[in-house]
Amino acid sequence: MLGKIWIKKSISLFTALTVLCVYSSVALAAPKDVKAAITVNGQVTVNGQAAVSNATVISGSVITTGANSSAVISLSDNGRVELLSETSITLRYTDNSIVAMLSSGAVRVSNKAGISSTVTTKAATVVSDTGQANLYLVDVGCGDDTKCAQTFVETTSGLVTMTSGATSKQVAAGSDATAGSAQQTGCKPCLRPGSAPPVRLAGIPFWPLLLLAGGAAVGAIIFTKQDGEPDIPVIVVSPTE
Repeated sequence: MLGKIWIKKSISLFTALTVLCVYSSVALAAPKDVKAAITVNGQVTVNGQAAVSNATVISGSVITTGANSSAVISLSDNGRVELLSETSITLRYTDNSIVAMLSSGAVRVSNKAGISSTVTTKAATVVSDTGQANLYLVDVGCGDDTKCAQTFVETTSGLVTMTSGATSKQVAAGSDATAGSAQQTGCKPCLRPGSAPPVRLAGIPFWPLLLLAGGAAVGAIIFTKQDGEPDIPVIVVSPTE
């Protein structure tokens, strides 16, 4: 009799320990409480509705900024996504990842070490190095036309890899890269600040012509001074007594 009671108690204890282990495993595997709070500047919408600062942005939301507007989505301690003017993204996030689908404009993404971040465009996919913290910019400022799509990536700190088709390129801190082509008819190149070529006249850069014209004008003034001032009649009016 005592043997049967001991067996029943042992089974009950084993069952309780098993249930406890299962619940502990589930608790450890549960995702962290990642909250996405938005800060807006100007005209910003989330899923088509006007957004206000400190509002929560759920995963899968579409965020859009208007002209001269911007937004920052802070993802707890995992990182943040900054939308520049006239930008539209679909943002998805988990406890260990940040994924943005960039339709137009530009985003600046930062993530801490151990958190993966990805920005997908029509021309490329940009993936950060999870082994370190990263800060980088992705810009698709050449419009939404697929055949003209280009992607510009600039890394401030860390390391990202940009993949376009079968080509992959690492973009380290302090460097940039561009994917896509604008060689098709009707496409305009994406020009970064300071990258515009000089204006040319008949194949000659315009700025040397300006220097030559300025030099000629100065030379003409000097020559006139050396040759003498032109005679200008002077009329003297004597006071009447």
